[in-house]
Amino acid sequence: MSKMINKPLLLTYLYLFIYILLSSGVILYNKWVLSPKYFNFPLPITLTMIHMGFSGAVAFFLVRVFKVATPVKMTFEIYATCVIPISAFFASSLWFGNTAYLHISVAFIQMLKALMPVATFIMAVMCGTDKARCDVFLNMLLVSVGVVISSYGEIHFNVVGTLYQVTGIFAEALRLVLTQVLLQKKGLTLNPITSLYYIAPCSFVFLFIPWFLLEKPAIEVSQIQFNFWIFFSNALCALALNFSIFLVIGRTGAVTIRVAGVLKDWILIALSTVIFPESTITGLNIIGYAIALCGVVMYNYIKVKDSASQLPAEGLPDRIAKDWKLEKKSSDIFVPNNSSDISGGTGSAIETFGDEEAPLMPSARLSYLGRTQLGKPNI
Repeated sequence: MSKMINKPLLLTYLYLFIYILLSSGVILYNKWVLSPKYFNFPLPITLTMIHMGFSGAVAFFLVRVFKVATPVKMTFEIYATCVIPISAFFASSLWFGNTAYLHISVAFIQMLKALMPVATFIMAVMCGTDKARCDVFLNMLLVSVGVVISSYGEIHFNVVGTLYQVTGIFAEALRLVLTQVLLQKKGLTLNPITSLYYIAPCSFVFLFIPWFLLEKPAIEVSQIQFNFWIFFSNALCALALNFSIFLVIGRTGAVTIRVAGVLKDWILIALSTVIFPESTITGLNIIGYAIALCGVVMYNYIKVKDSASQLPAEGLPDRIAKDWKLEKKSSDIFVPNNSSDISGGTGSAIETFGDEEAPLMPSARLSYLGRTQLGKPNI
């Protein structure tokens, strides 16, 4: 009996390990490819287009040839009002996020990503999906102060790189809010394969315009090295990250996902300083990031409390304990064709995975505690 319980649990932790490994690996790999000091391929839009083209092609074969997933009933109206705007902001967030790698370190980028809840809250209030609240505002202020302190302590602070990253964060926040508003309104349900099937090609088209204006001339006049295996493995890792998120969401609860997200960020910051020695971390960096993280944790607690208050009366600690028990019983509960298990966003679902190559992530079985941000790949 114990073997039957332990095997699914072991599998769950294996999926979490794979997610953390792939998410960190893709970010570090992108930095290595783009950095002039290493592989020296300073063309972030081109790299992003390779990712989108590869992901879209694989999704097409999985949907149309191998029939692994069934396409949704997509009308021109839904495509024009939902897929196109979501793809536009998805492409923008990837473009700006990847460009930031040319100017600032991976460690500092991860610290700036603590602003994600702030950006999401601002966009949600502007779009009318959330209300301005004093307690949340104070948490957002704490996060912002922490990021400012961390930025002040950054030795190699670069205004251009910081602006690129912050712009990418706000583009991603708007994409998350639009995903919730537009897809919920249309009742559209997409899993990772069908989301890539529709969104990756559209994002590719959007990226073509800035690529043609900004990077095509540079490719023509300079000798850029192109190694097929480097770019193929890089795109493959980005695609694998999508499916690892899919596996993690299907088998874990919100508590574990929150812990995994924080753990991944700290591991990534530590690893980046080892792999890229030029990215030095100061004491002020750590203090600022710790303050910002406190604000993020408090914000998550407020959202969890709000979710719990909408359910039958029961203590929050009891609910969290039940969530852990539910995770320990976790097995292949996820049913891809069940619209109640896959949604564009529900309630607090807009604080979802922050991984850049994941255009739409299903809510799956994140229990009653809702979803959280796992730290947006930049990919």
